[in-house]
This record gives sequence, C-alpha cells and structure tokens, in this order.
Amino acid sequence: MKAYMVFDIGGTYIKYAVMDETAKKFKSGKLMTPKDGLEIFLQTLQRIVEQYSDDFDLQGIAVSSPGSVDVKTGFIGGASAIPYIHGVNMTGLIKERTGLQTAIENDANCAALAEGWLGAAKGTDYYICIVIGTGIGGSIVLNQSILRGAKLHGGEFGYMIMGAPFQEEPLQGTWSLVASTNALVEEVKKGKLLGKGTLDGEEVFRLAEEGDSVAQECLTEFYKRLAIGIYNLKYALDPEKILIGGGISKQQDVIAGINRELKRLRDDISTLHIEVEACQFGNDANLIGALFHFLK
Repeated sequence: MKAYMVFDIGGTYIKYAVMDETAKKFKSGKLMTPKDGLEIFLQTLQRIVEQYSDDFDLQGIAVSSPGSVDVKTGFIGGASAIPYIHGVNMTGLIKERTGLQTAIENDANCAALAEGWLGAAKGTDYYICIVIGTGIGGSIVLNQSILRGAKLHGGEFGYMIMGAPFQEEPLQGTWSLVASTNALVEEVKKGKLLGKGTLDGEEVFRLAEEGDSVAQECLTEFYKRLAIGIYNLKYALDPEKILIGGGISKQQDVIAGINRELKRLRDDISTLHIEVEACQFGNDANLIGALFHFLK
C-alpha cells in the first residue's frame, strides 16, 4: 500500500504518522525528542521509517520542523529548543539516511497549509493564520503557497511594535510581548500578586469564568491588544480570512472576545468588516500540513 511517513518535530516530542495522500492515518505515535545530538535524532527517524517500510510502500518523508526552514536548500536557520537541527542540510541528511525523498516545512506554515487544504480556510485563496502561544507567529498563504519574505520572516507578526514608537525601549512593546498567552498570564499574576509558576493560561480562563475580577479585566485588555494587531494586519495585507491558532484558540470565549473588540474599532473611516475564525485542526495540524507540502 502506497503511503507517506510524516514527522512533526517538537522540542519535547516527535509525533509521527503513516498517511495516505488524503491525510488518512494508518499508524501514528510519538516519542521523546532526543537530547543527545543530531546522530541520535537521525537514528530515531531511521528506526521509525524502517518499522513501517515492510507493511507500507513509503513514497517519501514529510517533516514539520521549528526554525526558519529554507525549503529550497533544506537548511534550518533561526533557533529552537532543538539546537542540533540548525545549520545543517536536514533534508539531505534524512534522505541520505532513509533513501526516501524528503521535504521539510516550518511548523507554523504546516499548520496554516493544513487549514487551507482540509480545514477552516478550505477553498480560500488568500488568508493568514495567527498562532498565539508563548509568543505570536503565523503565516501568510496565497494560492496554497506560503509567502516567505526575502529573509524567511514572512508571517512573523509578533515583531510588530504595539507600544509608543518613541518610548525608551520600543522593542519591549512588541505584539508577542504584550498580547501572547504568556503576556496574559504575567498580567494576571501581577494583578493578583502571585509568584512564578503559580498560573497558566487555562487557569486564567477558569478564574475569569468563576468571576475573578483581575482575570476578567486582563482578558478584556488581552482581546483589545489582539484586536489592534489584527486590525493592522487586515489593513496591511487585506486577506480573505484571518484564522487564530494555538492552544488558546480552543477556549470558547477567545474568538468571540476578539471579534467583539474588532467590531468596536469600526467607524466612519475604518469601515472594513474584520472577523476572525478559529483554526479547525489541533494536534494533527502540523502532520497534515507537512504532508500537503510534500505532495505539492
């Protein structure tokens, strides 16, 4: 049976699946990402491929990876929690080790491609995906292709400066630093005089649901900051759809809260209707998008 070996490389886990060309999964699993260097990493991937090569006619390997992936050269720039994957021709190394054609794409781009192929942006020619987590990142997709930018920084929305541009340290007011999930948690901790490690994003939403005034006020401000950045992106890029991804997008109130604040930004001059939707795929998004990138 013809199939594809797909990997989602993360700082903690490597997820993998054997999939067909429609993204149907035949086998799947995960294991801890090796910390002992590149050779152990390559041996791990090779072992998984060999495990399924007898039962499936593997046509190639699709990989979702952190970092600034140059899909033309196979090199991964930038930085991540897996330092040994950077600065080497990862595509070439995996192909050499397994004998299979290999394609690698950035993880955020994979998530965005998955939405355009089979998810919330299916049938949409031009959309952006904003991923909210430790920071804010994302992707710009036009005709099922990623707009990467001259230096592979297309979609790095979190670098937008949201504070006063002439303040002493303007880079301390980037979108990632003021409107990420981490920023929300830190604001609530500060308001409640809590120490390190005493709160996370899910707890913030639970507190708000229970009527905690500090959590509710911080969430309102959080939605405003997100809405301002989204407003800017809409007027700069004018996509057909704006999707919100990351774990926080699964919170029922998030999409409604952002859209409520976006509605308040309309006036006689700013007349565009701006609305966001949640990404459809969760844990499988990177696998699905990596497969689509390989097939394309």
